[in-house]
Amino acid sequence: MQAASATESTRMVAGVAALAANYDGFLLDQWGVLHDGVRALSGALDCLAALRAAGKKIVILSNSGRTGDENAVLMQRFGIEPELYDALITAGDDAREAFRSRPDAFYRALGRRCVVVARPADVALVDDFGLESVDNIDAADFVFVLSLDSPRRGVPDYESMLQEARARGLPMVCANPDLTRVTPDAILEAPGAVAKRYEALGGTVRYHGKPDPGIYQSCLATFERLGLYRREQVIAVGDSIAHDVAGADSAGLASALVAAGIHREALCVEGARLPTAARWAAFAATAPAQPDYVIPAFVW
Repeated sequence: MQAASATESTRMVAGVAALAANYDGFLLDQWGVLHDGVRALSGALDCLAALRAAGKKIVILSNSGRTGDENAVLMQRFGIEPELYDALITAGDDAREAFRSRPDAFYRALGRRCVVVARPADVALVDDFGLESVDNIDAADFVFVLSLDSPRRGVPDYESMLQEARARGLPMVCANPDLTRVTPDAILEAPGAVAKRYEALGGTVRYHGKPDPGIYQSCLATFERLGLYRREQVIAVGDSIAHDVAGADSAGLASALVAAGIHREALCVEGARLPTAARWAAFAATAPAQPDYVIPAFVW
């Protein structure tokens, strides 16, 4: 029998209700699934409430470089109250733990002084990591990518600094691997794009967050504390093939891709709609991973 193609193995479903019968735990992305940085996305609050009413366990996994507590405050501004989910895990918290414990040779050799790539308001966050921000590469032990002030500053604005860091052989730590982020008006560059450029220059980067398998171990441990012990009980829902879907795949989890997220232009969808079969086939043919499901948005 001929193997199923990527498009045949991915099911198009109208919403999360179609998934709730098969899964007890939901591992949710934040930006592009629950909100767009300005407001909760249409239907997201009702969908969270419906999952809670159905007794489902919900863990939010975000590539944000900020702490889980800070992200919880942000989401609360959009009406995403803490009682709508069980736990929130961030790439930033994962990086903080690595700097605190220095778990391997990379971190033990890293030093504390760093040139920081971040929004102006985020630079001071390095204090939380036990680090010291410096202004030039000559004084730095490494480059630390925390956030990106796009569209005001993008990857090209950091080119000379990255060239200098590469010339010195400095390592980089990226506490937010997202390549793009959803806003109400556009898809913008995200911090991971800076890290990818440094890798293209030959630099060494240590990532925290999706799709790195390490952060999924924390998520699975959290689901175990919530009473879900089998991976087959959990599905990851996100809007990024390279992060949410590929990360779930590496962790042995089922996944659902939100079509109206960062791939909405590539999938030619507007609002809460599913892509056409032809558009999905073209997209899936070059995708780095394949989701088990596609949903139009995080709607019930």
